[in-house]
Amino acid sequence: MTQALPAIFFGHGNPMNALADNAYTQAWRRIGEAVGKPKAILSISAHWFVPEVGVTVMTAPRTIHDFGGFPRELYQVQYPAPGDPVLARRVQALLAPLEVKLDESWGLDHGTWSVLVHVYPLADVPVVQLSIDAAQEAAFHFELGRRLAPLREEGVLIVGSGNLVHNLRTYAWGRAMPQPYDWASRFEEQARAMMLAGETEPLIDYPSLGRDALLSVPTPEHYLPLLYVLATRQEGEAIGFPVEGIEGGSISMLATRVG
Repeated sequence: MTQALPAIFFGHGNPMNALADNAYTQAWRRIGEAVGKPKAILSISAHWFVPEVGVTVMTAPRTIHDFGGFPRELYQVQYPAPGDPVLARRVQALLAPLEVKLDESWGLDHGTWSVLVHVYPLADVPVVQLSIDAAQEAAFHFELGRRLAPLREEGVLIVGSGNLVHNLRTYAWGRAMPQPYDWASRFEEQARAMMLAGETEPLIDYPSLGRDALLSVPTPEHYLPLLYVLATRQEGEAIGFPVEGIEGGSISMLATRVG
């Protein structure tokens, strides 16, 4: 029996990390080296947040520059990884009878490529993206992650990309912010403890965790990819945090590895 690949949630942070050589991007590269080359990658990115479930089915997904106001060189970044229509249809089958659209128009958004350009810089691993259905509650997304877990034993690396703490309204744009906000640190610490303890229910019902959670997760799209990754965890599997840090006071760069 083939050993299951891990599932990994990346805190992707600023799109400029695609061009950066810093502690986060160096750690992402080490993760790729440690995991090795998978058969394919299924990515759940915060930046494909639409009112339906879709999966990219094209053989050559485009690199989407879904942001504004950044330097020209960031818009010139291309991540020419191939797609994998077979994997897309396998995802569709695993999620049946849920209707899953085979999408030929999206591609790879920066939640995916700004991380993978460091994890697999040769862009030689096929990548498929799964959309996050904006019309559904957190429990729905956790259940989808649970149903996708068999992919880990089929040579597929499941990747979530977002941020555990993501509050742009309080982010220190252009200001020195040497320490994170207290509420951001407390929520990250609380979430880590729950992950280590296997306490998923409070993480699914995160608004019930109070003010710190509501400030840390004012909108769900950057948080939900974490639930997909956590849902793939099997009994007794290790969980770790290979990347840590909070940027600008309110953006957690925490990476979470299952398995």
